[in-house]
Amino acid sequence: MSSLTTYWLWVAAMTLALLIPVSRLIWVFSVRRLQKKLQKTLSDAEIRGQKNRAYLIGFVVCLIFSMLFNFKFLG
Repeated sequence: MSSLTTYWLWVAAMTLALLIPVSRLIWVFSVRRLQKKLQKTLSDAEIRGQKNRAYLIGFVVCLIFSMLFNFKFLG
């Protein structure tokens, strides 16, 4: 297996491993910030919207982090 294939496999594995905890953390911060800003509890639709947004942001953050981390250690 070439080093480039190994690199991308590790990037994918690390991204998938980090996606759930990172997106959950982003979601909690986002919901709390929005509740404080609006000074009300959020509806189910607003919470689902924040969760979708958190997964998208979390995926991008985890992918970039994984690429940089594996580039540093795998070369």
